[in-house]
Amino acid sequence: MKRGPILHPELARVVASLGHGDALAIGDAGLPIPPGVERIDLAYAPGRPGFLDVLEAILGEMEVERAALAAEVKTLAPAVFSEALQARLLTLPKVARRGVEFVSHEELKRLTREARAVVRTGEFTPYANVILFSGVVF
Repeated sequence: MKRGPILHPELARVVASLGHGDALAIGDAGLPIPPGVERIDLAYAPGRPGFLDVLEAILGEMEVERAALAAEVKTLAPAVFSEALQARLLTLPKVARRGVEFVSHEELKRLTREARAVVRTGEFTPYANVILFSGVVF
């Protein structure tokens, strides 16, 4: 049995298969998932699992070099913005160097079309979405 941090078999498979520059989106319960993009649905109840819990688990296994968030998160979901950006993403050396891109929510939804997968959480906070871009471990 795998010890963690990701036990979900489809999620573990997708993270393990990411190549340099590949995108993985993590979304709230309402983020539309484009046709043809793999859906990894973790939601089982409102707020469960939460966006930040899923982000933290994925960051424990994925080498991330940059990220994109909806600009609206700054004003419409400031707690998620603060926790996701400052407490988690900007502590990653490559993300701190390459930066976090802020795009409109519409652009973020468009970017999900190019993601290897969209991970749907049970988060009910609007704009709690991020696209992580895979780096390399060397």
